[in-house]
Amino acid sequence: MNNGKPNWWSRPSSAPEAARIPAPPSSGDGDGDFPLPAPHPPTTPPAQAPEPAGTDLRAAESAGADARAAEAEAETTGTVPQAPEPVAAGSSDPAPSVVLAKGEPRVPAPEEAPHVQDQGQGPVPAPAPQAQPQTQAQPLHAPDEYRTPPYGEPGPWAPAPPVQRPPAPVPPHRQGPVPPHPQGPAPWTQYDPWGVGGPALPPPPAKRSRKGLAVAGALVFALITGVIGGGVGAYVERNGGLTTVELPQSDAKDTGRAPESVAGIAASALPGVVTLHVRGGGSSGTGTGFVLDTKGHILTNNHVVDGARSSADISVTFSSGETARAKLVGKDTGYDLAVVQVTGVSGLKPLPLGNSDGVRVGDPVVAIGAPFDLSNTVTSGIISAKERPITAGGEKGDGSDVSYVDALQTDAPINPGNSGGPLLDSKARVIGINSAIRAAGGSGGDGEGGGASQPGSIGLGFAIPINQGKRVAEELINTGKATHPVIGVSLDMQYSGDGARVGQKGKDGTASVTPGGPAAKAGLRPGDVITKVDGQRVHNGEELIVKIRAHRPGDRLELTLERDGKELTKTLTLGSSQGT
Repeated sequence: MNNGKPNWWSRPSSAPEAARIPAPPSSGDGDGDFPLPAPHPPTTPPAQAPEPAGTDLRAAESAGADARAAEAEAETTGTVPQAPEPVAAGSSDPAPSVVLAKGEPRVPAPEEAPHVQDQGQGPVPAPAPQAQPQTQAQPLHAPDEYRTPPYGEPGPWAPAPPVQRPPAPVPPHRQGPVPPHPQGPAPWTQYDPWGVGGPALPPPPAKRSRKGLAVAGALVFALITGVIGGGVGAYVERNGGLTTVELPQSDAKDTGRAPESVAGIAASALPGVVTLHVRGGGSSGTGTGFVLDTKGHILTNNHVVDGARSSADISVTFSSGETARAKLVGKDTGYDLAVVQVTGVSGLKPLPLGNSDGVRVGDPVVAIGAPFDLSNTVTSGIISAKERPITAGGEKGDGSDVSYVDALQTDAPINPGNSGGPLLDSKARVIGINSAIRAAGGSGGDGEGGGASQPGSIGLGFAIPINQGKRVAEELINTGKATHPVIGVSLDMQYSGDGARVGQKGKDGTASVTPGGPAAKAGLRPGDVITKVDGQRVHNGEELIVKIRAHRPGDRLELTLERDGKELTKTLTLGSSQGT
């Protein structure tokens, strides 16, 4: 740098010096190039040191053939001659030699030394300067105050070398079809005046299709709305909606039920069922009964009212909640039946009575009672068996309170408190009186309160057939007592064989076969073993009593017996005895 201005290949010249630069004459060779004559040394003031003459690569036409050859070689190779170092004022060496780099030819100016030393060679004679033209030509361009070539003092006029650029990066391969080149003029690119045959610029990136952007936006919108909708749906499902919850409900008037359904049977029978509370003898109990007629007669079990001593001890509660006092009409221990009566009660609804002989195993039944003092409890089941011989009672120990029942077995749940309640068929008719249950851990045939260690229903309930109950109830209402059918023999209850054996002696040492009784008239003897009654097998004395009491006094029976290893058949007519 010199005074803050760039130092080009030639020394800057002042405005007067540029004006003295002669115009280059036409070379006449047709190549378009013309040499510029070297400027004359300026007239320097005496006080200033002489400036070194700058080198000019474009020599005047009068510089000779050697200068033309050097300039042509410089144009061919494309090298730029280096500017010579200025010669300091007062130097003792008037003609310094210039060393050229290999491959960079240089043409010395006329003011330089007469010879040039090349690398690795001897001195080369410098071309002889030619005379300046006589006419002073005008400069090609107006003087430039900044002295910048080519508008100031002429500098090198060799063509610039081609710009070397790195190859453009190849864009990565993209999947899919390559978009076709748009029709029309080529896109605008940046113009490089110094570039010569450089690689073409990469094409501009293809613009994204608006259709693709629209599809992407639609997908994002669908995703957002789906998430929001899912959240709202989950909230509605868990919380029952965004408004007040109103649950669907059927019409309250839909109360119709089929008469043969459990609900229909219960609705028809409940008004005729009552709950009994009995206090007396230092104990109390709860049972069930049902209305027999409009006079207020109610049938129940004997063991329900057995503790009552007077009418004040028996209380009857109807299904409507009305309560009345009841008096004991009659009872029978052998059948475990009793009748009580209420007075002053209107609107009584007697239950219709069915026929227990027409019941079949598997028929549906409904039981109504007050188990554990829960009034108006309805249970249902089927008839599990018929003519099931059971005995109940026996708390007194002398056998006077034992009842013998040829019962209907049912799996309808029956519990303590159900005793005396009705067992109904599919037409709401009474076919039995619930009397006993088989409890877990109890002895066989035990009734309620019969010593069962775990009272409760295990699906084994027993009811007195209504045919037997009807006869006994009529006798109790009419006479206050019930009659029992008898055959007039004393049985050996300790016999362990199969069948019922007639004892050798009767009670208190009397005869085991009552003289003039039904058995004596039929020809039975002590020691005979009765095995069948009307063709039905009996296995012990209790079963024989049950089969006989299932009939009425005066009925004819056919007995099958064994005597001395022989089987005999006897026919007799049942007698009658007063019950207790």
